[in-house]
Amino acid sequence: MKKFSLSVVAFVLLGAVALANPAGPGYHLIKKIPLGAAPGGGEYFDYVTVDSAARRVYLAHGAEVKVLDADNFSVVGTITGLKRCHGVLVLPELGKGFITDGDGAAVAVFDLKTLKITNTIKSSPDTDSIVYDPASKLIFTFNGDSKDATVIDPVKETVVKKIDMGGAPEYPVADGKGAIYDDNEEKNDVAVVDTHTLTVKARYPVAPAGTPVGMEMDREHRRVFSVGRGPAFLVMMDTDSGKIIQSLPVSSGVDAAIFDPESALLYVSTRAGKIHIFHEDSPDKLTEVETVNTEFGAKTMGFDPKTHNLFLTTADFAPAAAPTKKNSHPERKPVPGTFRVLIYGR
Repeated sequence: MKKFSLSVVAFVLLGAVALANPAGPGYHLIKKIPLGAAPGGGEYFDYVTVDSAARRVYLAHGAEVKVLDADNFSVVGTITGLKRCHGVLVLPELGKGFITDGDGAAVAVFDLKTLKITNTIKSSPDTDSIVYDPASKLIFTFNGDSKDATVIDPVKETVVKKIDMGGAPEYPVADGKGAIYDDNEEKNDVAVVDTHTLTVKARYPVAPAGTPVGMEMDREHRRVFSVGRGPAFLVMMDTDSGKIIQSLPVSSGVDAAIFDPESALLYVSTRAGKIHIFHEDSPDKLTEVETVNTEFGAKTMGFDPKTHNLFLTTADFAPAAAPTKKNSHPERKPVPGTFRVLIYGR
């Protein structure tokens, strides 16, 4: 048997630890861009969508969508004619984009080249999140106050069906094989939608998380990542059985989750001003490798797989109002005219 010095053994052990617990990615702020007041009064912002192939970033902002260049971060256009927008979906093969307009109870269709709205599809009040299902080639919007989902044919630009979600739906992901998984913040579960029969075929509880609002998926390993606000947890779930494999705490006001299969990193952003970055060590284990301090209110996030940059939006926030009997925990309101995008890179 060969003898090894203590220094060699220590080196090997340290290497094993490094492999099991990869170093943090080292994300930091690289740019902050003010984008002015939201049209329509007040200040409101929601989902961030990155079209990496076209090098565009879409930012929902009140009654408009701001469009940035993903490389130099300049504003390249503004989509107007909305009431209160939430999510943006782009389908380059059709040359079209789709915007959920919650207060307009509609989905706006726009031309990807001109950024002009070409049609409006009637939906439901509080039309919120939006996802494309490649298996059925249909668009699904999830409508919070209406507690339903609107199914749209993107070619014909017509409504195919509305699905009763049994409670207030939030953010969805499509597995590409005929299923959509959608957080239901009212039922504290994940609703599984069959995209061929257009029915809810299963419901998976998210405990110990509660009020689930954000979701992502590792499609290769059939894992769903659902993030909830009360209690504030990230849960990793088996998509086929609904079994909770792991749960990890996150900070308050969680909203977005993004998984990068290239790096096996999962990014989770919260209203508290944090990005929790987890590494998927295996299909059954997540490890938090870094927590990035951002700014209060920066809970929505987009990811550019080309540069690995993260785009988050926020604003200045006024102090919370005094508690009342009707509202014992009033939230801080964003200050009009202070909207901005934060870009984090490594």
